[in-house]
Amino acid sequence: MGNSGSAVKVCTDHQGGINWLSLSPDGQRLLTGSEDGTARLWSTADSQCRGHFQGHESYITFCHLENEAAFTCSADHTIRKWDVVTGQCLAIYRGHTSIVNRILVAKDYLFSGSYDRTARCWSVDKEKQIQEFRGHRNCVLTLAHYSSRDVLEEEEEEEEEEEKVSRDLLVTGSTDCTVKVWWVSSGRCYQTLLGHTGAVLCLILDAPNRELFSGSTDYTIRTWNIVTGEQLKVFKEHQGSVICLELVNRHLYSGSADRTVKCWFVDTGERIQTYKAHKHSVSTLKYHAGILFTGSGDACARAFNSRSGVLQKIFRGHKFIINCIQIHNELLYTASHDGTLRIWDIRGICKRNKRRLKKERSVQGRSSQKGSLSRLFNNKVGCMVQQENGEHEAVELM
Repeated sequence: MGNSGSAVKVCTDHQGGINWLSLSPDGQRLLTGSEDGTARLWSTADSQCRGHFQGHESYITFCHLENEAAFTCSADHTIRKWDVVTGQCLAIYRGHTSIVNRILVAKDYLFSGSYDRTARCWSVDKEKQIQEFRGHRNCVLTLAHYSSRDVLEEEEEEEEEEEKVSRDLLVTGSTDCTVKVWWVSSGRCYQTLLGHTGAVLCLILDAPNRELFSGSTDYTIRTWNIVTGEQLKVFKEHQGSVICLELVNRHLYSGSADRTVKCWFVDTGERIQTYKAHKHSVSTLKYHAGILFTGSGDACARAFNSRSGVLQKIFRGHKFIINCIQIHNELLYTASHDGTLRIWDIRGICKRNKRRLKKERSVQGRSSQKGSLSRLFNNKVGCMVQQENGEHEAVELM
């Protein structure tokens, strides 16, 4: 059982639950979006609040932070862009007719998904809608973006001549049980991925391998070829909705309402680990340096050894569900529906894990070296070398 951790700082400035937490690319700032209708900017250097963004007429559902600008979307049907230095609202993007629940910034594009059953594309700088993606029969919950240059061969790109103006594609997941892939330039639907029998809650893209992963309320994760639309695998072992996904080195981590996280080896579809101990749904997860961090509806964050599944630490203090976590400079940031941002020191677990990984690599290196020596001299000394080598390996494994 893991040890309980204490927060090094608790930030209580928000007057409502925190729905999302975003880290800037340079790691210098954090952005929180809240039920109180405001967003706050935090310095990772001293954990002080450096900005308070006010203007939305309803709660903020999601937020995204760049180095120089912040973006928020809200139940007031709008998206706003903010200057991170002055706190000034730089742009208001209007057009959605219901709650905007997700945004994504890529290149000069701002993408949004809404309960109005549409996704939209906006020019980040010109405050102008570029495209509307219409075709889902219910709300759009999750988004992903990629370029055809990332996945298509030259001869395949030639077949898509009409889309040469822009090779960007948007992926949308919806409560209508489908995933759709759209050409950004024309708004045309390129693929509709059919197979889920429940709402699609999360998406994760592996463009270099042409793969898309989708998690659903039907308890499954599905893998798709994003060029052909073919369904490649179905991961079926969860007993509840799949809420969040993380992909690291061909290992897929899935958090579920069944109170577990599972780790899958993508290439074979094999489930190789299950992380238990949660007393409620797993709402968010993040992999860092061989450690799997999770946030749960039981108001606790946890750290697991990603390889063995052993619980290493429990972070207690929140009162309600943890909606989002971020990690920077060996500090864990947890944002909760209780309205607080909590900061935890994880240097101890990271240090212990690094020592463990170093020891494992050393053991593997010696084992590999001995195996090579065994093969080299096997013809000369026969089973003597094999027996000696086997005894050494047994000692190492104990």
